[in-house]
Amino acid sequence: MIVKMDIDLARGFGPWKEMFVKNEHKLNAHGGRLVFAGTEKDNDNKLTVIMDFDSPEALKSFASDEELSKIRAEAGAMLETSTVTMMCAESFTSTNN
Repeated sequence: MIVKMDIDLARGFGPWKEMFVKNEHKLNAHGGRLVFAGTEKDNDNKLTVIMDFDSPEALKSFASDEELSKIRAEAGAMLETSTVTMMCAESFTSTNN
């Protein structure tokens, strides 16, 4: 299942990216994979992340990981204003052609 996350950053993309690289294995352990992460061209504090999760339970597991939430917040992610949008079931990341 694909989700889109819109996250305000307090410290810009650099610290968030560094945090993600160090902790990507934790996302993977929850059954999630990064598809895309980047900020708006003119605003380094407006982050969009696209992730693919194995199941709704995998997303719930990721979202309820308090240790990982703390790490994300320390990197500047403003979790209280973040939004998560679940994409339609027909969403895809590749046509495998």
